[in-house]
Amino acid sequence: MTIAIIGGTGLSSLAGLDIMEQRNVDTPFGKPSCVLSIGELQGQSVVFLPRHGNGHTVPPHKVNYRANIWALHAMGVDKIIAVAAVGGIRDDMSPSVLAVPDQIIDYTYGREQSFFSDDFTADKHIDFSYPYDETLRQAILQAGKDTSVNMVDGGCYGATQGPRLETAAEIKRMAQDGCAMVGMTGMPEAYLARELNIAYATCALMVNWAAGLTSGTITMAQIEHTLAEGMEQVKQVLAELIQTQ
Repeated sequence: MTIAIIGGTGLSSLAGLDIMEQRNVDTPFGKPSCVLSIGELQGQSVVFLPRHGNGHTVPPHKVNYRANIWALHAMGVDKIIAVAAVGGIRDDMSPSVLAVPDQIIDYTYGREQSFFSDDFTADKHIDFSYPYDETLRQAILQAGKDTSVNMVDGGCYGATQGPRLETAAEIKRMAQDGCAMVGMTGMPEAYLARELNIAYATCALMVNWAAGLTSGTITMAQIEHTLAEGMEQVKQVLAELIQTQ
């Protein structure tokens, strides 16, 4: 059992996953978002964890990221595919586009960033120059090619605090910083996986243009419409990817 899928907005369940067990996992950092679903997909062992809990009840700034990643580690997971619904900033990140980011900027605050916050030593300064595992990133991209799903290779994910959406001025600043997309859950999730030496990569679905990039307001109805279509492609990519791991 090595592969885990963390489902974000729009992916609270995983079609085709033959669930053999649902397990509550206690961690030194509290409880994860919900029980872990353990089963098989395409003949491979998979652990599935919806980041926001059952029914999407846990907001981004309240997710217990440390408990989630620790629980997956305790299950023997050494690869995590994180699915995220994000807003597009760069011109090629229009709604419905799938991307596999290669960099991240952390704009969050007040979140527990490390497993070692209360037991820190100098050797816990862990390199994070390249936040996503390149081998796993390339595997996701290859799965996209094999299923004829177009995916953008690379792009910087800007992680914001939430739960509110961003202002137009914030998005303008993020574009100047080099962000291609904006989401609320990329950090500290990616770094916590690095601390436990778990390969981690993100499959990001653009569900809307970020604030100020189009006229009018961002509505959940608009986002949900894009999610319904885009997550079907995400599921195709995941099913293909898991066969190769």
